Amino acid sequence: VDDLAEVDYSLNSLPAVFQPFIDLDLKGIVYPAGNYTGLPYMAAPFTIPDPSDSMLYLAFSEYFFQTYSFAYYTAGAFNITIAEETCSYFNISTEIFGSIIPEVAKYSVTPYPVMLKLMATEIPIISLEQDSFTVEIQGSMEVFAVLPDSTSQSLFTTNITANASIALNIFDQKLMGSLCLNRLQFSLAHSNVGFFEISLLENILSYILQTEVIPSANAKLSKGLPLP
Repeated sequence: VDDLAEVDYSLNSLPAVFQPFIDLDLKGIVYPAGNYTGLPYMAAPFTIPDPSDSMLYLAFSEYFFQTYSFAYYTAGAFNITIAEETCSYFNISTEIFGSIIPEVAKYSVTPYPVMLKLMATEIPIISLEQDSFTVEIQGSMEVFAVLPDSTSQSLFTTNITANASIALNIFDQKLMGSLCLNRLQFSLAHSNVGFFEISLLENILSYILQTEVIPSANAKLSKGLPLP
């Protein structure tokens, strides 16, 4: 797939040949690159409707997407650092945080650029339902002040629960996706500036995720997963 993951499309069994069609049972397992053991999931059998009016039918199980999620989680693909240059472009600094949260203003009197580190704290959960494909992500965001000597000082860390929908399409023999954020929830995990109500920050944190993180994720999804 890329330098982080590999996909196994080998046959589970011999092709089943019928008069109107041929049935191929493929593994469809995504592994972390170079690591082909230790998947925490069990594949469940499933069936697709009898072919009728199309030349080719492709069916993907929830297991396939679960292994995809596990492979990229293991490789650290869900860990993102938003550098101070990007934050400065969006005018996000300790001064902006301080104007919303008095504790930050008291802690950091001098305005400094900020850096954000986001990471998934659990394997994202993918659910396939009729006419929907959702992913639930548990993560964290740590906010740092970047000091003049280029060192960083942690201000606070938030827990994040995100629910998103993924639209799938096939193009150029690749399975591609597009992520749309449905719901975000924040809670304060740790603070070096003192306790504050995280609800004060929800708008700015949501803005950061919508303008930087989601486009970054969609750029990766647009590269596609090669099909057999």
